[in-house]
Amino acid sequence: MAVRTKVGGGARQPRGTRVRGSQRPAKLPPGIASVLAVLSSSAVVLDSADRVLRASAAARAFGIVKGERLMVSELLALARQVRRDGEIRETEIEVPVPRFGGRTTSFAVRVAPLSGAVGGGGLVLVLAEDQTESRRVEEVRRDFVANVSHELKTPVGALALLAETIEDAADDAEAVRRFAGRMRQEAARLTFLVQDLITLNRIQAAEPIPDPRPVEVDAVVAEALDRCRMKANARGITLTSAGIRGAAVLGAEDLLVTALRNLLENAVVYSPERTKVVVNVATPGDGGVEISVTDQGIGIPERDLERIFERFYRVDPARSRATGGTGLGLAIVKHVMAAHGGRVIVRSAEGQGSTFTLWVPLRQEAVQ
Repeated sequence: MAVRTKVGGGARQPRGTRVRGSQRPAKLPPGIASVLAVLSSSAVVLDSADRVLRASAAARAFGIVKGERLMVSELLALARQVRRDGEIRETEIEVPVPRFGGRTTSFAVRVAPLSGAVGGGGLVLVLAEDQTESRRVEEVRRDFVANVSHELKTPVGALALLAETIEDAADDAEAVRRFAGRMRQEAARLTFLVQDLITLNRIQAAEPIPDPRPVEVDAVVAEALDRCRMKANARGITLTSAGIRGAAVLGAEDLLVTALRNLLENAVVYSPERTKVVVNVATPGDGGVEISVTDQGIGIPERDLERIFERFYRVDPARSRATGGTGLGLAIVKHVMAAHGGRVIVRSAEGQGSTFTLWVPLRQEAVQ
């Protein structure tokens, strides 16, 4: 079973260990050097005197090896145990990596004897696989499952409670109508959440659109505005469009409409009544088209700007839930842009409104 250890500085030769300068260095078995050269993980071969006979570029980049020395004392101790009894050992270690500013990096380690050496035995192979990214992905997955469970539990619980209330008020027609309306709201909220989860699952791999087609930006803007107009009218908010016309991109029109609609709905939700939300289209001359959504809303605190594109992250949780928000809108926007080879940019200050800009590459014909 793997044991995680905290690793300090470089390894030292124990007292009494004598490196024989006259000893003829062992040679690697045929083909081993070629295999080590193509490994992405950190690989180190130690000779019988604990000298580094061969090390991959990754092992040196992570600071595991320096010169002819293995710098991690725990790895050196494991190598000596393996050399003594010939047993393969596995563990997990955490190493401060110099190139990352000393930040600790987690490695899955496997140490094994290397047979077939020419000119002397005692060779040991150390393989260390960086687990930082896999751990981050696993943490994101756990958070996602926990958040989805929480978000689903709220409307499902409300529906169950409302159904029970209607049963108790079966003889009161007015109460039944009122609670039935509430049930429709919760059902709609549940539907929106499931739809957003499906959309996010479709695009979160950050892979390019498999079958991109020409998309007129004017059509995307018109469709997104039309879908948000009823909600805006209910709050007395004016939706307008400005900027150039006739721009075209390659991609999926439905996804681009979804991304722009999510930005517009957020602008409407977080803006005071009887204000204005403007969609502006521009070509900045860098091979792309910018579709910006500017509101006169409450703005976003600086501390939240780096996190607003995380799934289920809400700047104002109470307001978002009260308006039926799922907490997935901006995450979907980010992934839609990634799938189109674009990006999303936000400029905002608390109390001064926000501008979200979608940058999408223009069709090649339009650039020429």
